[in-house]
Amino acid sequence: MKLSVVIVNYNVKHFLDQCLLSVKKAMEGLEAEVFVVDNNSVDGSVKMVREKFPEVHLIANKTNTGFSKANNQAIQASRGEYILLLNPDTVVEDDTFTKIIAFMDEHPEAGGLGVKMIDGKGNFLPESKRGLPTPDVAFYKIFGLSSIFPKSKIFGKYHLGYLDKDKTHEVEVLSGAFMLLQREALNKTGLLDEEFFMYGEDIDLSYRITQAGYKNYYFPETRIIHYKGESTKKSSINYVMVFYRAMAIFARKHFSRKRANLFSFLINMAIYLRASLAILARFFERAFLPAMDFLLIFSGIFFIKIYWEQKVIFPEGGEYPVEFIAIVVPIYIFIWLFSVFLSGGYDKPVRLLKIFQGIAIGTIIILVIYALLNESLRFSRAIIIIGATWGLFSMILLRLLLHILNFKHIRIGTQKNRRFLIIGEKEEAERVSSLLGKTDILPSFVGMVHPTRRMKNDGFIGSLDQIEDIIFIYKINELIFCSRDVSHQKIIDIMSDLGDTNVEFKIAPEDSLSIIGSNSINTSGDLYTIDINAITNRSNKRNKRFLDIMVSLTLLTLSPVAVFFIKNPPGLYRNIFLVLIGKYSWVGYKQLNNPETLALPPIRYGVLNPTDAFRKKSISEETSNWLNLIYARDYFFTTDLSIIFKAFRKLGRH
Repeated sequence: MKLSVVIVNYNVKHFLDQCLLSVKKAMEGLEAEVFVVDNNSVDGSVKMVREKFPEVHLIANKTNTGFSKANNQAIQASRGEYILLLNPDTVVEDDTFTKIIAFMDEHPEAGGLGVKMIDGKGNFLPESKRGLPTPDVAFYKIFGLSSIFPKSKIFGKYHLGYLDKDKTHEVEVLSGAFMLLQREALNKTGLLDEEFFMYGEDIDLSYRITQAGYKNYYFPETRIIHYKGESTKKSSINYVMVFYRAMAIFARKHFSRKRANLFSFLINMAIYLRASLAILARFFERAFLPAMDFLLIFSGIFFIKIYWEQKVIFPEGGEYPVEFIAIVVPIYIFIWLFSVFLSGGYDKPVRLLKIFQGIAIGTIIILVIYALLNESLRFSRAIIIIGATWGLFSMILLRLLLHILNFKHIRIGTQKNRRFLIIGEKEEAERVSSLLGKTDILPSFVGMVHPTRRMKNDGFIGSLDQIEDIIFIYKINELIFCSRDVSHQKIIDIMSDLGDTNVEFKIAPEDSLSIIGSNSINTSGDLYTIDINAITNRSNKRNKRFLDIMVSLTLLTLSPVAVFFIKNPPGLYRNIFLVLIGKYSWVGYKQLNNPETLALPPIRYGVLNPTDAFRKKSISEETSNWLNLIYARDYFFTTDLSIIFKAFRKLGRH
């Protein structure tokens, strides 16, 4: 056996599907085997591998054992002369394996090998080649000197920016995303250190390979796409903590005590610095717009109040009590902003109609409350109406200004009605076009380009050698490659050539219901799919949670009477508490003996479930499965209300 490919997967089913298809093509003509180690995914990955890739050696762990331990499981069972550790969020070229094996055969001193990696936008990934993170290298990296002087031989050692990315080089550290290992070298160095749960294990193994007398090589004559999947969210606090703690483990293991202490000091500084920046960035992103809205509306109403009291209410002298502007107005603004939030006015991209809807609903709520108050607390209905008008105007104006200034997180409009170009043979291109039509994208234009022949008929608007002109003339936003018809070499060539444009790239794996891509190194990938996901839409999740809270408060208020109609009254109070703290929802999935039958998006455990809508009926497991599916795919909050109403007596269920 010449090659063993080992892929560790955790909840990236669609990426894994695409990766395995590219691996299958690259293995043609080679004596090779593939292992997939699944670390207890809940997205249906195991089922997909069993059904679609029966030739793969599948190891389905019952817990998340971590990256190192999972790789070691497969390495110990493998038989290849060379072992490739490959991330599931990658795509290899069709001749990648042939080229890397030939290089290793010609260089017996090579213990490990990495290749040129690009992201989903076609940009070169600097971590394709790395240096050892010694204290000085770590210092330059942590404090940004390596970013300021990437090609410096002093400051640019972390990513070896001074080495030509298009030439083969001896390097110190390989990337765990694509790490080809010589078994003989691995026998001498030992397997991956399982003390590293995630991150750092590639640095540790790379270092041990060089310590054993072998060399690590960066080999750019073949390339891979590395999407950087959901486990790598560099802006998250968890990533910062896990990554830098892995670096500390490496320092304790391989550096002298003095150097390790210095390294640990730098690492702790990095953790606090990066974690603080991550918290501030997340807070700024989420709180900036509501805070600006509050300040603008409050300022406007403050001046409206002054004008109104001087010119209309108290023209001969007098003013509203201080409580009006200090307490009542902030309450008004909170109701308006909360209504906008519930209406989806703070979702991205910004939709101005949602803001109008939220302000209108908030105004109605305020006027209803106003009518119920004691007359001494009714300050001015006119200021409410004028304030609502100002609130709507100021919120829209603010977003238009931020949009014009190209503010990073504020974009008006929607990703729908985009213009697509599909590259593939007629049959596959039409399948992908049909797939797009079944998503919520609503493309305004879908054109087809033939991968080999120059065609302007039979539905095609041109061929690959005209791609730049087609993109310009038809104002294309996204390019979709049919992987069945276009080689991965060609896909990567086009992505690299068009990397400086604003076009986004996606790949449609054959026989798949997903179209996969990624905009940047910091995203977990953009996915167009007709798989079930409606219940996990942001607005649906928000509406479901809001409904849970309102039902809980209503039940708590009516509980002195409701307990006479509900089985197990103590259970009702328990469930109200669990729903309020977010552990339960009033409605969830029917719990089945074989939950893997359908890969449902995760939601909270439900007191009730869709089968409870059918009183006194025996529901089979198969029917329950389909009811779960329909509930997840076509969710409306009214469905929850209907189930709660029909199964009211069961609300105390344990």
